[in-house]
Amino acid sequence: MKTIYLSSAYLAPIEYYSKLLQYDNIFVEQHDHYIKQTYRNRCNIAGPEGIQTLSIPTVRPDSLKCPMKDIRISDHGNWKHLHWNAIESAYNNTPFFEYYKDDLRPFYEKEYTFLVDFNEELCQLICRLLDLQPHIQRTSEYKTEFAPDEYDFREIIHPKKEFVTADPDFIAAPYYQVFESRHGFLPNLSIIDLLFNMGPESLLVLPTL
Repeated sequence: MKTIYLSSAYLAPIEYYSKLLQYDNIFVEQHDHYIKQTYRNRCNIAGPEGIQTLSIPTVRPDSLKCPMKDIRISDHGNWKHLHWNAIESAYNNTPFFEYYKDDLRPFYEKEYTFLVDFNEELCQLICRLLDLQPHIQRTSEYKTEFAPDEYDFREIIHPKKEFVTADPDFIAAPYYQVFESRHGFLPNLSIIDLLFNMGPESLLVLPTL
């Protein structure tokens, strides 16, 4: 039984979802110290002008060592409206946007207090749409020592790290992208890029060990 530890993530990249397919047990960390500019509150999509980063604003914590489970979402800047508009602009012409948009849009209309709850419910939805049934649970404490069959990817899957070197087991298989003729193939974007472009065949693109 292989176990992996991952950070909470907003519409996580394809690399993240490949781990949900590959590992028997998945623990999503909620006791780590919140760090900005990570996939905890941001994702990358492919827009008309290339890679576009969407970031969820958070309430400034009282302490620099605020655990992820206590991070609150801010309503600053009407971000839900902006994010949905960006997603719609990027994927409106993809083969499967019309098919999945009504599943995703409610997340940009409903109020959420905590980032970890928002991320978790979005992940559950994406897994259902992918027909993926991972065994996911939240951590009960912050772990620093791991058994031989446990793997720590909490800070490996990171927007500031090149996945080619940080995670050489992950192979970013190419698939159809609507703007590929403009920008070339853009690897390891948010899982919604794969979902909207490939639909039910998305699971076939996720690499397995």
